Amino acid sequence: MSNQRFKAINDSQNRSRIDIKEDRRRSELFATKVFNEEKMIQHLTKDALESVKGAIFAGSKIDRKIADQVAEAMKGWAISMGATHYTHWFQPLTGATAEKHDAFFDLLADGKALEKFGGGQLVQQEPDASSFPSGGIRNTFEARGYTAWDPTSPAFVYDTTLCIPTIFVSYTGEALDNKAPLLRALNSVDDAATAVAKYFDKNVSKVNATLGWEQEYFLIDKSLAYSRPDILMTGRTLIGRSAAKGQQLDDHYFGVIPQRAISFMKDLEKECTKLGIPVKTRHNEVAPNQFELAPVFEEANLAVDHNLLLMDVMEKIADRHKFKVLFHEKPFAGINGSGKHNNWSLSTDTGVNLLSPGTTPMKNLQFLTFFINTIKAVDTYEELLRSSIASASNDHRLGANEAPPAILSIFIGKQLSEVLDELEGVSQGKLSPEEKTELKLNVVGKIPEILLDNTDRNRTSPFAFTGNKFEMRGVGSKTNCAKPMTVLNTIVAKQLKEFKKEVDELIAKKNLKKDEAVFNILREYIKKSKRIRFDGDGYSDAWEKEAKRRKLSNNKTTPKALEVLTSKKSLDLFKSMKVMSETEVRARQEVELEAYILHIQIESRIYSELVYNQVIPSTIEYQNALIQNVIGMKDIYGAAHSKFSDGQFSIIEQIAEHVAALKKMTDAMTETRKKANALSDTHKKAIAYCENVKPYFEGIRTHCDSLEHLVDNRLWPLTKYRELLFIK
Repeated sequence: MSNQRFKAINDSQNRSRIDIKEDRRRSELFATKVFNEEKMIQHLTKDALESVKGAIFAGSKIDRKIADQVAEAMKGWAISMGATHYTHWFQPLTGATAEKHDAFFDLLADGKALEKFGGGQLVQQEPDASSFPSGGIRNTFEARGYTAWDPTSPAFVYDTTLCIPTIFVSYTGEALDNKAPLLRALNSVDDAATAVAKYFDKNVSKVNATLGWEQEYFLIDKSLAYSRPDILMTGRTLIGRSAAKGQQLDDHYFGVIPQRAISFMKDLEKECTKLGIPVKTRHNEVAPNQFELAPVFEEANLAVDHNLLLMDVMEKIADRHKFKVLFHEKPFAGINGSGKHNNWSLSTDTGVNLLSPGTTPMKNLQFLTFFINTIKAVDTYEELLRSSIASASNDHRLGANEAPPAILSIFIGKQLSEVLDELEGVSQGKLSPEEKTELKLNVVGKIPEILLDNTDRNRTSPFAFTGNKFEMRGVGSKTNCAKPMTVLNTIVAKQLKEFKKEVDELIAKKNLKKDEAVFNILREYIKKSKRIRFDGDGYSDAWEKEAKRRKLSNNKTTPKALEVLTSKKSLDLFKSMKVMSETEVRARQEVELEAYILHIQIESRIYSELVYNQVIPSTIEYQNALIQNVIGMKDIYGAAHSKFSDGQFSIIEQIAEHVAALKKMTDAMTETRKKANALSDTHKKAIAYCENVKPYFEGIRTHCDSLEHLVDNRLWPLTKYRELLFIK
């Protein structure tokens, strides 16, 4: 065993225990570090409070004098919480978060110092934007970018810094982040859904998209992680032979949580609670060392911020507990990868979940309206929705080990399918009294009873209805939820807008009553979107053939999936809904392709390092030991030595074959990478990395894993799966 590996394992066995003090009740700790409405009531004047509320609920502007008042109050509260600095906390196109800390400190003309933080610093700042990806929106020498306060997401104190959630835009106004398009999409779906909801309740004045994410992740010992260059550089194990015992016994899922993991979770939940992240559920996931954390549902913008904050906090708490947390979608081969299921719904300011059936036929017609329109939206833009979850790391996960395939389809269950089939048979035009009674009482009226028993789940479905929400299951563990949520809310907004236009036209031109017009349009939507509904096995070859017959996309790789972003259909969608301009969409496509290229490029380089610096040297050292053994046997037994050394000869030959093939493949991969790097067109370069460079990875891994099986365990330089995957 290599010295590095021995030290890593020894450190993990002798790690110090972390004392967890008795916690206060969660409800007492909740949001103590958040400048929420409760804190604003305590610290703001009545005018300032009303102005901030207006900005949150109606999108009204906050004037400079009020901003100064808010900033002064926020500063005083933050300092009382131990803050010494403030930062505009934003979401650049890297997919992570960014922050630049400034002290509450300034000098007066007379040289005296004071704590200073005014409305100008609160509302807007000018960080250097030159090193953030922009997809060509601005040149490197055009460094200016602006962060602008998002009052809909409350400021919070983390460690000793006041964090102010903001958007990030270029000098010319284009969004350089993931939050600005999300806010526009949420505003769009609010307008469209509110207009449709008024068909059923005139009191509705606002509709919020809600999101409940389920964060899956792996925990491994930090000292063991540091013994693996591939984990540190790429977030996953590029090589590694599967352990004899993995997840095949199904004994980890919902099992007893290991004590070290529980200690980490308790610490994490306590910190999350203080930061206002409403974490609720924790459990073992399917794979060894894999876990899940899920919160209470929240308004989508806040939920996205909380998920990004959670991932930052998880890494810091994990470090404190001598863990490394892995968010990569497929850190280990042969076992489940990690997703981040996005549970989405729409709720009104009157307290109604629009995707939940009610107690009356009218409420159930409202449910069907939003339910069927969502299905129609996904059917129309399934390829675009697939593109929102595309990444180099998620490509490894989709289509296996309980992750949904790349084909977008919707699971609604047998009972709801039967309801839609009955609605599809409704006659066009005006309804007779008998038809109205049949629809409202016997079809629509029974939906709540149907859903009580509709507990079936399809784990291969990318987009499933699960009782009162849709679950988007293809989102990757480290993906920023803002990306799929921007697309989903935009397409639903577009669909609802078109639905209202069609209903109003039927009412005006055909002299139909509202309910009749709604039924007529829904009937047509059910027919048109039937191809997207699928309740069977998403992994089967039969479904892949059937999906092709239905003309559903099957974009298995990121470069292919991202092509749809700049189609006329996509560009028209984002422009018409005022979510993104063509420039912003094209920039995002460029950024995503570049990120894909760089991820595959880094993995390729790490493969070369592992092969030449670790695998081949340790393998040859063992091979030489075997050769010396054979020579010694010959000295002792002479010509008769062969009957005693056949086993050694066989291993020597196998090692030689694997090393020769490994070197040949690695050299070929390097040359192919050089050719790809010479391409100037980003899309062609991404395709080259995907189709020419990446295919070498599997072969290189196969030979490395075979050598791991052959080489003396004491000489193998890398920590093995059996050592990484089982926390005690």
